Amino acid sequence: MNQLRQSYRQLCLIGLAMCWLGGSGCAVLAPIPLSEIPGQGGMAIGSCDQVLTSQVAQYCDGPDTWVPRELDKATVPIYRVEPPDILTIDVMLQVPHSTYGLNVGDRVLLSVVGTFPDEPIAGEYVVQPGGVIDLGFGYGQVEVGGQTVLHAKSLINAHLLNQLRNPRVSLSLLDASGTQPISGEHLVGPDGTITLGQYGSLLVAGMTLDEMRHAIADHLSPFFVRPMVSVNVYAFNSKAFYIITQGGGLGDSLVRLPYTGNETVMDALSQINGLSYVSSSRIWIARPNRESKTSQILPIDWEGISQRAEVETNYQLLPGDRLYIAHNRLVALDGAIAKLVAPIERIFGFTLLGTSTASRLSGDVLGNNSGSGFIAPSLRN
Repeated sequence: MNQLRQSYRQLCLIGLAMCWLGGSGCAVLAPIPLSEIPGQGGMAIGSCDQVLTSQVAQYCDGPDTWVPRELDKATVPIYRVEPPDILTIDVMLQVPHSTYGLNVGDRVLLSVVGTFPDEPIAGEYVVQPGGVIDLGFGYGQVEVGGQTVLHAKSLINAHLLNQLRNPRVSLSLLDASGTQPISGEHLVGPDGTITLGQYGSLLVAGMTLDEMRHAIADHLSPFFVRPMVSVNVYAFNSKAFYIITQGGGLGDSLVRLPYTGNETVMDALSQINGLSYVSSSRIWIARPNRESKTSQILPIDWEGISQRAEVETNYQLLPGDRLYIAHNRLVALDGAIAKLVAPIERIFGFTLLGTSTASRLSGDVLGNNSGSGFIAPSLRN
């Protein structure tokens, strides 16, 4: 069914494009219902002015446009990263190039054949402060800081030739201390870039995951040999929809929810625990459009989708949708009356309190309450 609708829309757009290219005298072929064109059936042929502008455009973008619903959902376009999404980046291969210079803290695997029997040279060695490798008490130290592995091997071999007859040296890099880990979570900044530590920043806004994976690998290529990169979205923060609940004259509430691509009206309302006391069953979706004053309004039958499991108005939400819940008119009227009457009640309350206080403090009240206490009026005579 979705493919049929897409084919129908493509046919409409192709016809529209033909008219743009061919002018007002061109002909367009479009499936128009029998009721729309008297005397015609099935396929109708007419001019652009008669068919496209009055019929085909209506079926392409008119009120009868197909809208994804609960049991007839659409697949959203390929996700493109935007601020402030959070990405999970894994770099499986961080192997330095052969031109990498050894630094303090690097671990190397060194093996030498032809050493003294009681003092072999084999195992892991760490480049110590000063850029030297300590070969042991009998051999001394060799300065290799800043040298490549191949050059460091030559330096060690030349150093051992002073004590050994024919040493054969094998040297390889096990761990580069100057390599900063990249794997982890990365936030897309306001400028659309991610920070890769000492390897700089990379602009990724607007890229798909595959595009970003290749871009990061190319960015790291000067530092590593054929790096393998994996990228996933940890938090979809850039795409969202909104739920606006009218507050019955006491202020509207606004909730922003992240968009994951599968939410319907029921899913959205479940995240705010349904309708509140002040809400009514008048609910609709306001879907924005790039063109001004052309937003799409989709009314929702709340009783139908909740009580009768009808799916016609349980629409699939899209990024930027506004799900608006109108207030109950009686509750709104009660709130409006309360706003109007509350100041008057306060004035009357203050007036009544002031009058009562003045009457208590005036006349014989002060005299009768002084001395031995209160005397009832019936006993004063």
